Amino acid sequence: MSTVRTARTFPGSARPLPQLRPLTGWRIPGFARHLALGIPLVVLVAIVLGALLAPFIAPYDPNALDMKAALSGPSATHWFGTDQLGRDQFSRVLYGGRITLLVAAAGVTGVIGIGVIVGSIAGYFGGRIDAIISSLLNILLALPSLLLTLAILGILGPGTKSLLIAIIGAGWVGHARIFRSTILALRERPFIEAAVSAGAGSPHILLKHLWPNLMTQVVVLATLDAGALILTVTSLSFLGLGVQPPTADWGTMLNDARPYVAQVPLLAIVPGACITIIALTTNLIGDAVRDRVDTGRDRR
Repeated sequence: MSTVRTARTFPGSARPLPQLRPLTGWRIPGFARHLALGIPLVVLVAIVLGALLAPFIAPYDPNALDMKAALSGPSATHWFGTDQLGRDQFSRVLYGGRITLLVAAAGVTGVIGIGVIVGSIAGYFGGRIDAIISSLLNILLALPSLLLTLAILGILGPGTKSLLIAIIGAGWVGHARIFRSTILALRERPFIEAAVSAGAGSPHILLKHLWPNLMTQVVVLATLDAGALILTVTSLSFLGLGVQPPTADWGTMLNDARPYVAQVPLLAIVPGACITIIALTTNLIGDAVRDRVDTGRDRR
């Protein structure tokens, strides 16, 4: 009768070989999902902190002129060189990030806020109110968003405040349509009917029952919108319709660098890289958040 060996041994030794455990506990897709959210989030936090701490990090005033050092390359005194007026490029990048991120954040807040309010009113009350609001939304959606933004800027004139009003005024329409459809579905749910039966008023139902159920959708839309709004802000500033000189902004810095790209390429490379990185990271974060939300729904 043959003997069944329960453990392999080294040649010339009675010591058994260690048994390798299968890697069943490793979940590479889940680990990849964590990286897909964690890496861009770390990059975004670093950029935001650099912009917020600009007064403490920047070695010079962003608008301080030094014509003797104009268009100089990177050095120990000016890490990213200087522009055509001798202003320190590193300081202007930090301060420019503050303006760009502030306008984009305010734009996202305004767009989402107006969209939630208008969409909730139309979806919850229905009837003539919904018909009027839906007709207005259809008319505004027929206009290209960029065209509507330029029209508002043409009326108000260039400037940071005008740019913010134009972005919010042209961007809330699509969001209101999305939130309206969500509210229409939520108001038929049993917990809303129970709240109505208990005598809860419309403000209570909206604040305590409907809007909390919109938070996941709000977070996803906000993260996905951030990158697009940053590109819009910098593009309009590049065209001279947004932030006005001498205020530092990544878009205006790119516009100022155009005549000197061949002489000092870093003038355009640095703000362009900042715009690309911030737009890419926000889009990656938005995609990762949306994937996590979709995965959670599939599990339920």
